[in-house]
Amino acid sequence: MGVNYGFDKVRFLAPVPSGARVRARFKLLAAEDKGGGRWLLKHEVTVEIEGGDKPALIAEWLGMQMVG
Repeated sequence: MGVNYGFDKVRFLAPVPSGARVRARFKLLAAEDKGGGRWLLKHEVTVEIEGGDKPALIAEWLGMQMVG
């Protein structure tokens, strides 16, 4: 099971026009063992706008994964 743990950094770089197509790219930056089957994962997320010259958003997203 996984839960959203929040964000470390969020940068909004460009507005997204209504109806525009977007996609997100995720890159795992870190995986920290918190014990008890819990892992804190940090991803770099880039949201791109189709046909745009710069991303709409770049963020560091944290998630807690529980494994049994």
